[in-house]
Amino acid sequence: MSEDVTPEPDRVPGAPHPRETLQIFGQTQAEESFLTAVNSGRLHHGWLLTGPQGVGKATMAWRIARFLLTMPPEDDGGLFGEPQPYSSLSVDPDHPVCHRIHALSEPGLFLLRRGFAGSTDSAREKSRQDGKFAADIRVNEVREMASFLHMSAADGGRRVVIVDSADEMNVNAANALLKMLEEPPERTTLMLISHQPSRLLPTIRSRCRELRFSPLSPDDMHAAMAQAGHAADDTPALAELSAGSVGEAMRVTQLGGLAIYQELAALFASMPQFDRQRALKLADAAAARGADQQFDLLLTLLDVFVSRIARTGALGQPPTSEIVPGEADLLMRLAPNAHKARAWADLAQEITDRTRHGKAVNLDPAALVLDTVFKIQKTASA
Repeated sequence: MSEDVTPEPDRVPGAPHPRETLQIFGQTQAEESFLTAVNSGRLHHGWLLTGPQGVGKATMAWRIARFLLTMPPEDDGGLFGEPQPYSSLSVDPDHPVCHRIHALSEPGLFLLRRGFAGSTDSAREKSRQDGKFAADIRVNEVREMASFLHMSAADGGRRVVIVDSADEMNVNAANALLKMLEEPPERTTLMLISHQPSRLLPTIRSRCRELRFSPLSPDDMHAAMAQAGHAADDTPALAELSAGSVGEAMRVTQLGGLAIYQELAALFASMPQFDRQRALKLADAAAARGADQQFDLLLTLLDVFVSRIARTGALGQPPTSEIVPGEADLLMRLAPNAHKARAWADLAQEITDRTRHGKAVNLDPAALVLDTVFKIQKTASA
């Protein structure tokens, strides 16, 4: 990926946009579920694509969009005779619809996502030039979608809406979208991508059919990373560290997450003794100018490590795959039994609450990291 790619709110930095990704890995069950609906002639108008972030939900949504918008009208859901059986969502990448979708110029497709920040046209134009996006999907973006749906489809064809992600809608936007789901235009399919469906309005969830997505296996992760131009020999470790999420694995890779995690393991290996120099080095790195992303990643990795300690004690054995060499022995030493596992689990929740509060009140990153390390030492010593 070139560094001058136009910023998009639904694109992972350094990765191709999901509409540019033609192949999906590890989500055969979700694809088969959608094909079953198509082949039955009872294609639901609203679909909720759920699962962890970065496991292929958006890629599948675009894959479905290409499929539906290239589907011959006579095969469309049994509306014009018996539906033809399909065994794959794959579409010829040279089809004109695919080229238009890639260029975001397909008239049968609407993408609902966060717009540029600002409440006026001039403010939004300034934000566009600066690449700054709004924090959520606002009602004006949903109204644009409503205008799209009220237009007559070209040649009586299908229309597809992709919402990426539905979790980012504010209250007014969610209520506006709900009206579209309650009275959907004919031959229209809405696909809502959600990483946390419990945060959506129950009425939105009830009007959609759910497609569930699972974390990727190491093999599928390796294939997906290679497709995105990030093939690596340490994919099994990345799969563990990112919980099977390609998006998270790419973030970890780009920010040097494996090296950070290795440093955390080295720090924890000396516990209950306190390695002051290692702790200060971590804290200083978190407080460095322009290191906001690394700071967020460090907090995530701290949570991952403590959670793995707790899980090891609860199960009586370490995870089957190590992220760094010697991790299994370290986890067993820190959590040798269920009683100790409970202490680590309580600490994991305390760290989560503490870091959330610290970020909300702009607590000094170095102080927050050191405070977390001290709490870990205290638990290791107990």
